[in-house]
Amino acid sequence: MKSTSKTVSLLAAIAIAALAAALDSAAQGRGGRGGNAQATAASPVALGPVAGSAANGRRIYYEQSCYGCHGFNGETGARDLVGTNSPVLANEEIFVRFLRLRADVAPLLPSTRMPNYPESELGNADASDLYAFIRSFRLSAPDIEDVPTLQRILESAERPYVP
Repeated sequence: MKSTSKTVSLLAAIAIAALAAALDSAAQGRGGRGGNAQATAASPVALGPVAGSAANGRRIYYEQSCYGCHGFNGETGARDLVGTNSPVLANEEIFVRFLRLRADVAPLLPSTRMPNYPESELGNADASDLYAFIRSFRLSAPDIEDVPTLQRILESAERPYVP
């Protein structure tokens, strides 16, 4: 029971940190998509060191079909990994705990979106490698100002409609 309450407390702390990062991002006019790529890449979350092998992590990322939701480069798909300022990606320990806690807490907090990864299914070395690969992702979306067609659309949308 004590382990379950610690797990729930850690998940609550991660959720609060994610909410705080999202509110900070929104307050500064940054979003996970679009917007200024330079501002989005700047992260208020201090990032820890990377110890795993990104090459092996790439293999795991594709074997586990992570690209199905996170895209092939982490900035597309249903759940972005790049430019989101997620505290789950702050350091390897938090990332691995997130993967493990999802497995331990799944009966209490069911989710069909993100698979569960207990250590018996994804060892610590593989989780470390997966983290290294995800941390190798770089935001490559251009600034809005650098997309002329989008600028014309935005300018057109600001003009009054005349039938």
